[in-house]
Amino acid sequence: MATTRAGGGEGEHRDEAVCPGGAEAGERTPAQLVAELLRRAQNGFEIGEPILERLRTALMHQAELRSYRQRNDERRPLRCNTYRHIFLLADGSSLLLYELEHDTGPQERFLYELYAREDALDRAECRVHERIGGGIGPGSEDEELPAWLAEELLMAMGPTRPRKEYVSEASPDHARRLLRRAENADGPGEVVRELLQGALGHHIALITKPRRRGAGRDTPWCRFYEHAFLLEGGGEVSLWELEHNMTADGRLVCEVYLDEAEAEVAADRHARAQGVEL
Repeated sequence: MATTRAGGGEGEHRDEAVCPGGAEAGERTPAQLVAELLRRAQNGFEIGEPILERLRTALMHQAELRSYRQRNDERRPLRCNTYRHIFLLADGSSLLLYELEHDTGPQERFLYELYAREDALDRAECRVHERIGGGIGPGSEDEELPAWLAEELLMAMGPTRPRKEYVSEASPDHARRLLRRAENADGPGEVVRELLQGALGHHIALITKPRRRGAGRDTPWCRFYEHAFLLEGGGEVSLWELEHNMTADGRLVCEVYLDEAEAEVAADRHARAQGVEL
């Protein structure tokens, strides 16, 4: 079994960007993609008309892997993948849809669920994870990281960082959840925590680093994410998330820092403690 969470920008075989006007033959427009998401989702009827009305103005779409989980010690592998669908709208704003893909039903085929709110997605993920059962996190028995999440795929994204496109929904809640799951004692203090409760928008990006990564269960690895928050008056604050398994028991942990360099230093410190070179 394996599990991880990707904060954003992580590419795999379903990542795509579609822009109408000049699209090659066979490419789908954002409107066609929305229709496809709704058609295969078991709960597509739950997406309200106000959201659909905004999606009709979408100019571009990109899909990113948000999280995955796989358990291999059952009669058949049980998998749960979550994708973040980002739609760039005509007014310059963006809108998110979350797609939950899993094969925990009676038949060996994927089922799909669609959510517009992250809290509803979290509840659905908990329900599916209960069906999968078993331990969660690197270090659990029978763990096997999917080969398609190898380091080469992350590095293929290139060194450039995407332009920030702030999402205006539930940004204070996102900051609160991020800081709550951080396990490092030297993270952002209470002043930053209070400041982010007034955040007007947030943007998540995977920051590609030349980090060692392999498909083996014992391979040390780490990822960096930038969580940028838009404040009143146009100011910005970025938190840097370090997600890694460089712990004594191989457990997946999350650390959050106010400075990117501090996150880099922490990663190198953990690597030295494990006797590995990143």
